[in-house]
Amino acid sequence: MSKIGIMGGTFNPVHTAHLILAETAYEQLGLDKILFMPSKKPPHKMHESIVSDEHRIQMVQLAIQDNPHFVLSYAELNREGVTYTADTLEELSSQNPKDAYYFIMGGDSLFQLETWWKPNKILSLSRVAVAVRGYETIEGYKDQIAYLSKKYNTDIQLLATPNLDISSRDLREKRKQGKSIRYYVPETVYNYIVDNHLYQGD
Repeated sequence: MSKIGIMGGTFNPVHTAHLILAETAYEQLGLDKILFMPSKKPPHKMHESIVSDEHRIQMVQLAIQDNPHFVLSYAELNREGVTYTADTLEELSSQNPKDAYYFIMGGDSLFQLETWWKPNKILSLSRVAVAVRGYETIEGYKDQIAYLSKKYNTDIQLLATPNLDISSRDLREKRKQGKSIRYYVPETVYNYIVDNHLYQGD
């Protein structure tokens, strides 16, 4: 049995906090690998401007290329329609029934999890690992974890991550305003964004 971490998101663009969170989960949970899984069409971002799948694939590949336990997954990009995490986990678990999946999420998502499509399915097919962000106090996170763990009979892990409050939305806004995003993203990703004139005017 392999222990597989899932790092989902639109990665619009992928940034340094994504990479640190994934590496922390890899070490803390003793995972075998982390799947970086760009979303096709997440329901909560239906009205958000997202650069093409090809651009996002290229940026993720550049960001993870030097890490042997980071792997790009096309599982959600290859599926048509709205992207639901529950469907992805059901598909992966069906294909690899002996593997254990760990779904990695930001702390803000922990408080929205019950609004997601089939949260009981997500929590039954994976163990959720949560990064602390400046969204809530540690006690607030612990209370929410205790609530969800009891309600869904699951075990949610709190990751010991630094509080890196970087968001793709803020980086897109910086680019739109002509501000630098250097060092918020890996140098290769930064060069790709500049060379392809991404996020300049949307």
